[in-house]
Amino acid sequence: MVPTRRRLLQISGATAVTALAGCTTSILGSGDGAPEYALVTHSIDVSPVEYALYRPGEGALFGEPARTALDAILPEGRHTTYGYRPLPEDGYVESEGSYYQTKYAVTGRREMARQLVRVETVPEEELPDDAVLIDTLERPSARALKILHSHTQSDGETRASDLLRDDAYVLRRPAERESRLASGDLDGRVVTLTEDGPWGYRVSVSRERVAETAYTALAVPVADSQAEFREVVFGSRIDTELAPAALGQDARDVLERALARGTYTETEPLSEPFDAVLDALGLGSVDRVENGRLLWYDGEFYRYGLYIDPDP
Repeated sequence: MVPTRRRLLQISGATAVTALAGCTTSILGSGDGAPEYALVTHSIDVSPVEYALYRPGEGALFGEPARTALDAILPEGRHTTYGYRPLPEDGYVESEGSYYQTKYAVTGRREMARQLVRVETVPEEELPDDAVLIDTLERPSARALKILHSHTQSDGETRASDLLRDDAYVLRRPAERESRLASGDLDGRVVTLTEDGPWGYRVSVSRERVAETAYTALAVPVADSQAEFREVVFGSRIDTELAPAALGQDARDVLERALARGTYTETEPLSEPFDAVLDALGLGSVDRVENGRLLWYDGEFYRYGLYIDPDP
C-alpha cells in the first residue's frame, strides 16, 4: 500500500521552500523519484442546479426508456422494468417547477423469455469475406457486441462483464429487442471489430427462460422551488464550498493558480500552502487517486481531483 501523504511528510522530515511563480513548485531537498502530486481542476460552465439535474438523452437505446419511465412516475406514479433500470439511482429531475429524486425498489422476480447473445472467437486467417463490421451496425447491436468483445479479451476482468449473465448478453431494453441481433439476422454470422484486425467473432443468439429482477422506479419530492432545490444540491452533491477568506494568502494563490491553469503540481515534501489547499479540499488522506469531486469557490463551479505518482 502506498503511504499516505501525511506519513510521507513525517518520513521526509523536511520543510518545503516554495516558489509560487510557476505551475510546478520547486522544492529544495526533494530528490529524484519523490512522489508527485497533481491537483487537477476543470471549470463547469453551468450552475450547480443545472449540473445536478438528470435529463434523458435523445437516443432510442437509453433515452426512450428513460422518458417512458419519467412520464410514468412524475409526480406520483410507479414504473416497473425487468432486468434493467432505465433511470439513474438517486437522479434529480424537475417537473412543473417541482424537484424530485428517482428511487428504485426491488419488487419481485419473474421468469421470462429473453434472447441471449454469445460470441466465439474466430482466428484471423478464418475470417470470411462477408464478415460484418461491428461499427456498421446500429447502436443497440454494436454496443452488445463490443461489451462481449471486451469481456472475451479481458477474460471477464472488465467492468463491462458486470452487464453479462455468465458469458451472454441479455437483450432487455426495447431498442435491443427490436435490433438486428434480436431479429436473428446475425445469428451464426461472423462480426469483426476492425476491418483488418484480429478481432473476429461468430455470433450465437438463443431464446431462453431467465429469471429477471423487477425494478420499480418512483419519484420522491425534494423541493418545491429552484431556491429550495439549490440547497438540496449543495447539501448532497457539492463536496467543497469554499470562500477565499477561508485560506491564507499563499494557499489562496496556490488554489487560484490551479483553478486558472487546470493543474498545480508539487513533489514531496509538500509546501505548507499546498498542504493547506489539499486539506481544505478534503484531499488530505488520498493515497493515489481521487477525482470527480465538485467545488464551489468564490461564486464559481469546478470539478477537481488529485493524482499521486509515487515514482515520477
